[in-house]
Amino acid sequence: MIIGFIFWSIIAAGLTVIGIISWRSKKPVGFFAGVKPPEVTDTVKYNHAVGTIWFVYAAVFELCGVPLLFLKRNSAGFAFIMLGVVAASIGLAVAYTVIQTKYEKKP
Repeated sequence: MIIGFIFWSIIAAGLTVIGIISWRSKKPVGFFAGVKPPEVTDTVKYNHAVGTIWFVYAAVFELCGVPLLFLKRNSAGFAFIMLGVVAASIGLAVAYTVIQTKYEKKP
């Protein structure tokens, strides 16, 4: 399953690239696909917060893939990997909601 872990790591690296792009952006970054970014009070802090959650998500995603190095093909352990990714994805969305609430301009 080393090849599976390599592909998993490539995806984690892509998530890290999203974090880097978010961190360095001069304009507020969007988070959800197809949704315009909110008007924020402090663009730099907002982008750094969004970049940070992408970095954390990429690290958790990579850690969820480590069992791929030890599991045999068609193992029931894959269910735990997928549950970990689902939990991390829900955590990512919740963290973004907190960030958006904190930095969004109030009318």
